[in-house]
Amino acid sequence: MQSQVEKNRPGLRYIHMDALQMDFVDEQFSVVLDKGTLDALMPDEGVETDEKIERYFGEILRVLRVGGRYVCVSLLQRHILKKLLAYFPSHNCMFRAVRCFEPEQKSAENGENAMPVFLVVCSKFKTLPRHILEVNLGDAQRSLTKLESASKVIDQITDVQRASFLCSRLKNTSLAVEEEISFELHQPGCDETRYTIYVVDIPWQPKNASYAAFIAPVGREAEWLFSTKTGRKQLATATNHNRLAVVTTHRGQEYTSLEGVQVELAEVIRNLAPSTFKGRTIPFLSLGSDVGKREIKYRNSSKCSGDYVIEDVVTETGDQYRRLYYLNNQLVIQSEAKLKQVKNRKGKPAQVVDLCRLTCRHHVYMSVAAYAACHAQPNPKIAVLGLGGGGLCSFLRKFLPRASIAGVEIDDDMVKIASRWFGFAQDDKLRAHVRDALEYIRELSETKVRLDAILCDVDCKDASVGMSCPPAEFLVPRVLKMAAEIVSDGGLFIINVVLRDLTLRPGILRSLKACFANTAAYKLDEDLNEIFVCFNGDVDEEFTGKLKQGCEELRKFFIRNKVEECDVDIAEYLNNLRINV
Repeated sequence: MQSQVEKNRPGLRYIHMDALQMDFVDEQFSVVLDKGTLDALMPDEGVETDEKIERYFGEILRVLRVGGRYVCVSLLQRHILKKLLAYFPSHNCMFRAVRCFEPEQKSAENGENAMPVFLVVCSKFKTLPRHILEVNLGDAQRSLTKLESASKVIDQITDVQRASFLCSRLKNTSLAVEEEISFELHQPGCDETRYTIYVVDIPWQPKNASYAAFIAPVGREAEWLFSTKTGRKQLATATNHNRLAVVTTHRGQEYTSLEGVQVELAEVIRNLAPSTFKGRTIPFLSLGSDVGKREIKYRNSSKCSGDYVIEDVVTETGDQYRRLYYLNNQLVIQSEAKLKQVKNRKGKPAQVVDLCRLTCRHHVYMSVAAYAACHAQPNPKIAVLGLGGGGLCSFLRKFLPRASIAGVEIDDDMVKIASRWFGFAQDDKLRAHVRDALEYIRELSETKVRLDAILCDVDCKDASVGMSCPPAEFLVPRVLKMAAEIVSDGGLFIINVVLRDLTLRPGILRSLKACFANTAAYKLDEDLNEIFVCFNGDVDEEFTGKLKQGCEELRKFFIRNKVEECDVDIAEYLNNLRINV
């Protein structure tokens, strides 16, 4: 090497020397450049290796001048990164890590699996009052981000490495049918998620794979189509693409336009493409030409459910919805109502809740069962356990005007939310009871009160169990026996069950059958909800006739109130209603 450079670079010297014991004098150099040497010297984190690296780093700092820099090109395996962060900041060096995209791009162009390459710069000072840790893991246009701890540096670099590994895998592999990969994207220095990207595959052959990205409109990420694996798989099938990158936005972030989101995500979306898409244009899809909009109407905290937010969103058709979210479970719409425009007393347009619409599909079939239980009674009585935004109670008040309805809700704040934001209005036929629903059932049983229908639509706050509705306490024999005693002859106990763990279903059925003579079940295709209708009467044509009549009356109600999208298919309902499951 010396002979090759003597003519053109006479000042460049090649020296044979041990890097662990160099012959240079102290503070001789402004820069020490390490091009992969550290990675070669540190294949593991054993005691012998660690002692060797301590001598190596000690020699580097000895020959560096104050203000000089140790520049290291490395793949930054976790044990190497931990050693760098443990040594140099504690020896008065500022630490900086920068991702180098050029070698990754060259590897990708050559068809190789590209691993992230980093440039680490440790600057030597006489003394530093505190550790200074900086990273730039985005493109060159982004500024450095200061981090407060070594663990934060490790976390961010590890996330980059994992993402790169998954992207390499995705280039040449189709995901299994039930598999899905998701990424959370953050802006540098920000802990809040800006985007979540779900990669969904329909089985494909590499030569003819089609690929696109789908941007869910702002404020609609909690809808079934975008928030569930089944929904995203259906979306990929509907768009006729073998791979679909489904992009959802997050509350608290600003998004200027659909085009702006596309520009921001272009590089990430390209990295998730199959290898056959090299150089091809990747289409961006959405439900409309607008990025969407959410308007936060109110924020507060409930003593029972924690922080919550109420917001209005507009769909691509111009329809407007009001939604309640608990911030500890932001992908679940707790309550929803459709808004309609009316003129106020001054003749000005105003948005109000349309109480004749049921935005939750499972409420439609709970209402059908409620009609079957109450239609023949002169003064029917109904209890709805779990008020939420009051949508089901408000609807039943209009659909069954003769019925006396009690909405039972443990959270006083929820009653206030329902009244202020969701159009819930109490009168002589509709009352809210701030009570524990289990205590309410016990008191009805003890006082021998009889009801024509009990509708249980209570959500479970315990995310560790595989059941979102209801809490497990509502399905224990003692409570179910009391419910069976409370419903009158011909009365119904109607319960919404949402299972994430389907192995729980047989046990639930056994409990229901032990307390009720008959049980019917209707499973919604597009949701996890399953409606169980429990009763002690006979299963005969009269019972199915009541349900059929309930469907017909509900259909007529929707027609009268111009609610086209909530039509009820009687044949479909009866064909899929399983009695004595």
